Amino acid sequence: MMTVPSATTNDTGRQPRPSRQQHPARHGSDMLAARQMASRLRWMIQGDPEPSEACWQAMGDALSVGDPLADDLVGWMHEVGMARAWGQFEQALKAASALPQNTPAPLRVFIESTGQIPAWLDVDLMAQGARVLQSTGLHGMMVLRDAGLMAGYQASAINQTLIQTGSLHKGAQRRVAETTTWWLACTDDDGMAPGAPGFTMTLRVRVMHALVRHKLMHGGQWDERLWGMPVNQLDMQATYLAFSVVQLLALKTTGIWLTRRESHAVMHLWRYIGCLMGVDEKLLSVHEQEGRVALYRNVLSQAGADESSVLLGRALMDEPLQRHYANLAGVRGHLNKARHLSLVRWFVGRSGMDNLGLPAAIPWYPAMMMLPLLLRSTLLHAVPGLAPTWARRSRAKQRRYLDVLLGERAPQHLTGGCPHQEKQAR
Repeated sequence: MMTVPSATTNDTGRQPRPSRQQHPARHGSDMLAARQMASRLRWMIQGDPEPSEACWQAMGDALSVGDPLADDLVGWMHEVGMARAWGQFEQALKAASALPQNTPAPLRVFIESTGQIPAWLDVDLMAQGARVLQSTGLHGMMVLRDAGLMAGYQASAINQTLIQTGSLHKGAQRRVAETTTWWLACTDDDGMAPGAPGFTMTLRVRVMHALVRHKLMHGGQWDERLWGMPVNQLDMQATYLAFSVVQLLALKTTGIWLTRRESHAVMHLWRYIGCLMGVDEKLLSVHEQEGRVALYRNVLSQAGADESSVLLGRALMDEPLQRHYANLAGVRGHLNKARHLSLVRWFVGRSGMDNLGLPAAIPWYPAMMMLPLLLRSTLLHAVPGLAPTWARRSRAKQRRYLDVLLGERAPQHLTGGCPHQEKQAR
């Protein structure tokens, strides 16, 4: 998330009031660090974004809430055995509305609930949001990685799930490749239609989050009084906002001009994806300004950077060196590492680089690309018929670059393989 140092209070001097009931200790535990992380975002918000007492209480409550629908499904999966249950889950995903009568109740409820189309969903607007993200090309993928993923590692409480599940040792390069696989599926044409790859991958990711919650809550090492529930509602909101609000801000602050409707279309797409992912609808935003306020408040609740931020930050810093380049791997790896560090410096500032344990860098790359990107996006809006052609070419580049990220090994758990079996195979 975009951060620069700032004062410790907002324009009115108000701080969120202390909780009247006991919330996880992480909630607002370091307001100085949180306001530093949120300060640049504050400049981009209209009006006063400070949370009311009721809002602050609700945010604290959300730290102890998971995803009941998916959690019930995972409870059943553990009862019948993961390999068997996952096979039934995959069959149910394919059957969708035509579920057999003997489908177990938790599985039936999950499939039928996620198959219901929200009354607010505008399919055409969602499709426009996907086309907007397709048109951002490789630049869109870069800023999502650096402003969403890397900058987000400053929120140390969210990092605990990665640390305690051993995902740090899985490798940053693999995490980026898997996330990109899912993102491309979600932002494809009709990618979020029922049964489409983006739709089914999103439900698989949702269930995998519930599996992580179950594992950590039953593992004996998770401190719920400190961290709240693993993959809780407030942290799920933060992730959803990273893919929507943060990416929009990252695009706009690096030279991409978007109309208000285009921004709204991206927000609409991610509102539906967030809904499918299990985020409470009360935590989803309709408009970008509303999303900026939600992001600001979420950041205020987050614990500041710690050693986990450095571990994850430095691992992601070296991720470009591990990509599967067809040629000139050393040169391209180091060039991409330098470009990413430059972008991260643009988004998080000097203090953010320190928080993440990253070396000093100057934002040469966004400064160099600002004018060309602005001119290009202006031209795309000015010349009739140019935008669709550009979007197709840009999406083709995104797809080709996925091969550079993945190499020859696709993430089977996103496309139907049992995650437990894939883990054993590694």
